[in-house]
Amino acid sequence: MTGERLTAFTRGALSFDVTDGGPADAEETVLLLHGFPQTRTSWGPVAERLHAAGLRTLAPDQRGYSPGARPSGRAAYRVEHLVDDAAALVTSSGAGSVHVVGHDWGAVVAWALAAHRPELVRTVTGVSVPHPAAFLRGMLHGPQLLHSWYMGAFQLPWLPEALLGDESRLADVLRRSGASPEAARRDAAALAGAITGPLNWYRALPLASPGYTRRPVQRPSLQVWSDGDGFITRTAVEQNRRFVLAPYRLEVLPGVSHWIPDEAPDRLAELVRAHVGG
Repeated sequence: MTGERLTAFTRGALSFDVTDGGPADAEETVLLLHGFPQTRTSWGPVAERLHAAGLRTLAPDQRGYSPGARPSGRAAYRVEHLVDDAAALVTSSGAGSVHVVGHDWGAVVAWALAAHRPELVRTVTGVSVPHPAAFLRGMLHGPQLLHSWYMGAFQLPWLPEALLGDESRLADVLRRSGASPEAARRDAAALAGAITGPLNWYRALPLASPGYTRRPVQRPSLQVWSDGDGFITRTAVEQNRRFVLAPYRLEVLPGVSHWIPDEAPDRLAELVRAHVGG
């Protein structure tokens, strides 16, 4: 890696904002992918700890979140496009291959990137959300469907925007789901007036190519889940092993909500450092 830092990268006509941090001569790079409804700033505490361990990090604002990457229409947010965006960042970074870490929707992209572009991925860490095929099995064979009711509600036109487009209302929703008041305000302010792109990630789910999200991962994998998660059930997480054809480990954080990067940055960074080193 050279001393130059990325502040943005492009894919076609889209421009994505990115934070590139850590030692300029780092041998290992960690790609940090945020979830819904957050931005790259949610990785700040974890990134600081990874930098102290000698790791470079890349944290982008993904499609629908970066002001220069908000295409219209739900078809533009199919998971295939999200994976290609992440791959473009890895290529632009000059890192060659990365250790990809994703939280929430970012975990979906992380698992799919590892499955479809394994040459770009050294290890994968899913935070909160398991492999998409494991998540689906959890919906079909367990209580996950009840915990995912909002995914159906987000398919509706305009109503989700009316409910979540208001900054104070979105902050309140995040607080009630376990986020700290500070993190809730941060995330709600970042998405004020720009919630449609993030919602389109959910609206594009019915358009996903058949079989795309079922491909297994053949890279060393770590799943970090918290037993206070109100969105993702343990039943879904325990299906994960079926879709990892490589060394795999599940780490459960007791007493932690869905918002692991904000709530438990020390423990998460420690787990990622060990996984990268292993």
